[in-house]
Order: sequence, then C-alpha cells, then structure tokens
Amino acid sequence: MNETPRIKQATSDVTFRDRWINVMAHLGINRNEYKVDPGLYALGSPDQDSPVLVTANYSPSFRALRTALKGIHGYALVLDTKGINVWCAAGKGKFGTDELVLRIEQANLGEIIKHRRLILPQLGAPGVAAHEVKKRTRFKVDYGPVRAADLPQYLATGEATAEMRRVGFPLKQRLEIVPVEIVNTLIFTIVLGLPLYFAGGVLATLAALAAVFAGNVLFPPLLPWLPTSNFSTKGFFLGALVALPFAVMASLGYHGGATWQRAGWALAHLLFMPPVTAFLSLNYTGSTTFTSWSGVKREIFAYVPVMAWMFAAGLLLMVALAVAHAMGA
Repeated sequence: MNETPRIKQATSDVTFRDRWINVMAHLGINRNEYKVDPGLYALGSPDQDSPVLVTANYSPSFRALRTALKGIHGYALVLDTKGINVWCAAGKGKFGTDELVLRIEQANLGEIIKHRRLILPQLGAPGVAAHEVKKRTRFKVDYGPVRAADLPQYLATGEATAEMRRVGFPLKQRLEIVPVEIVNTLIFTIVLGLPLYFAGGVLATLAALAAVFAGNVLFPPLLPWLPTSNFSTKGFFLGALVALPFAVMASLGYHGGATWQRAGWALAHLLFMPPVTAFLSLNYTGSTTFTSWSGVKREIFAYVPVMAWMFAAGLLLMVALAVAHAMGA
C-alpha cells in the first residue's frame, strides 16, 4: 500500500494576496501564473466522514471554494488544470477523468475517508466520465451546484435546487470581463489607431477607438439585448450602430472633397468598424456557458473571413481616398 501523502492545510480566510491575485487576474496580468499546488487540502478539521470537494488549481477557483466553506470541515481535492478554471479546463480536457483518477490514487483517498463520494462542480461535468471514475476508483461522482456560494446549503440538504443548477451570465459577471479585454487589446488598439490617423486623420482614429470600445466595453452589458443568436452577428450589429455617426460626419464633408469622395469616406467607416467590434466580441465566447466549443468553431469559420475582407476593404478604400485627396483629385 502506498504511503499516504501529506495533507496540506488551507484556510477560508481571504488574504491580501488573494485580493491582489483577483485584481491581477481581472486585468489579465500574468494570467497563467495564478496556480496552487495540486493535491489534497484540509479545510478546518475534517475526519473520515467529511465531504470531499474537487476543484481546479486556478487560484481564484480554489479561493472561491475554500471561502464558501468557511466554518465547514472537509477536504478539497485540487486537480492540476495548468492554472485554468474549472469550466474552461473541462472543455479542454484538463479537468478530466484521468486527472481525477490520478489525484485520487496519489492522495490515497480511500484510506483517508470512509465514504466513497466526490462532489464535483457542475461546470466540470463535460470533462469527467462519472461511470469511468467509479469503475476505476470505486468513488461515486456527484455534481454540486454551479456556484461555490451555494455549497453550504447543498451540503446541508444533500441536494441541489433548480436555481443552484441554473447557469447564468448576469450583468455583474459580464462587466468583470471588461478590464482584462481592455488590457489584452491595448497593443491592438494602438497598432490600429496610428495608421488610420495618417490615412483618415483624427476622425478615422476616433472611429477605430470607438469600434474597439464597442467590442470591449459596450458588448458585454448589451449582450442579451443585441439581436441574432451568435456573438459575431451581434458584434456586427453593434459595430454598425457605432459606425453610423462617423459615416454621417464623413458624408457631411469632414474630409472634404467631392460628393463621391464623401460617400467613399462614409462607406470606408461602415466597412472597417463593424468587423473590429465583431471580432472583439468573439473573445466573450470563452467566458460564458451560453456558447459551446463546436458552435464557436463554426462561428469562427463562418464569420472571421467576412470580418477580414470587410476590414481590408475599408482600409484600402480609406487609403485610396487619402491618396486621391493628396493628389488633388
């Protein structure tokens, strides 16, 4: 029989480091560095009858679990998901059957607890074959609620209510994603804005900033109310709305020139702005359970080529108009 490895002790208290990691994670800074060591952790003073809850080794995921269980004695079995949260890791196979079996065996869990029950987060279900886990380890897998905050009630009653099972993407969660998207697209915004300044002046640069702002900041809160059923066309719709004022200003003669040139400038804005917003909106498919991996793949193959052609056409038209203006046409 293998020697039982050391059980690490975890606290339910929120430390300054926890808060700092939360801020950095929301800003996307050193995103892949927020990990805890995989293995078995004691929460409080558990015994052989205490519950075993499984989570990912992404620091915010582990923090959510241990803080939700404040005052409850139990074990946390932390899987090595390479610092990825439960839902994303399940979709990528990191929060999976083989990893769970490995951690059960390495922790020698059957010698530590008398029961044969593991409580997994509901969002981890896509990556774990419960029947395979039971066959290989004799441990039964139960799926707990979506939110860690509901765990105390779930543990007390032994069952999850319909509300606990419901997966949502409320406004607060949608807004929490905005800072990291702003940071991640900062260089993209600069690279996009500078050439447009030389091609179309201040208006074109402001248009680029507006398109990025719409994709990063306006899209998340407006998501439920934008028409169509996929993120790309929602983004196109929002980008077109944001582009309209710029197209109107261009058509009224901001850039000067003949009537056909003004129409050209207006069309250039309508061509290059919506695909920028639509492309950035695709980033949010990875932060909500509204989408599936297969659906996102179909969306990318269907719409990204359209985005690329529209964006290129808008830029080329803008450059052509700038050259024509410089030549006095």
